[in-house]
Amino acid sequence: AMLANKLLTRIARTQISHSHLLIRSRTMATTRIGTEDPRMSKIVIHNGIVYISGQTDGTTTDIKNQTANVLKKVDDLLAQANTDKSKLLTSSIWLKDIS
Repeated sequence: AMLANKLLTRIARTQISHSHLLIRSRTMATTRIGTEDPRMSKIVIHNGIVYISGQTDGTTTDIKNQTANVLKKVDDLLAQANTDKSKLLTSSIWLKDIS
């Protein structure tokens, strides 16, 4: 929660268009979760690392709500992989327009 609050505060004046997180997990085999779209998996767990697909939010133009919505999506995906942001290894956020 503290990481999410710091992230929310830090990017409150920008617009999120894409995020990608890598999270440590206990699984050692390759597992794919969220394969409804045959072109991709929402979650891949390989050698103990959870990879989640990029997350965006098009429901609002307000950066605070976009950030909260994206972080909620990330939390939901991580829960499906039996992990959470406390095991975060790295995160990348791409911004549509920083000006």
